[in-house]
Amino acid sequence: MKIIKRPATDIPKEEAHGGSGSRKVYASPDHLKSGHFEAMTHGWLPAGKTFDWHDHQDIEEIMVVIAGQGEVHDEDGVYPYAPGDVFVFPAGIQHKIHNPTATEHEMIFVRIKV
Repeated sequence: MKIIKRPATDIPKEEAHGGSGSRKVYASPDHLKSGHFEAMTHGWLPAGKTFDWHDHQDIEEIMVVIAGQGEVHDEDGVYPYAPGDVFVFPAGIQHKIHNPTATEHEMIFVRIKV
């Protein structure tokens, strides 16, 4: 296997979470040998929008906040986020991500199969 270079400008944006935001899939299982890797994506959450309640039954997800200040919700509470924050979502945990501001937010997501 060789090094793969994928300029971000060449990767198309697609809808994410039912149209509440968008993402670019930077890496997928086609790019790596690991059987546990699901994806690495760059997500955008528009002003006032929410990645609504959802879970990933067989996927653990790591989120790194790149831009924006908002809220992550789960059954135990509400957690503020800001640039540089990292969240780990265990498989099967219901959560939502809310942008209450007037600016678009950006996150990097890494998804791992369990």
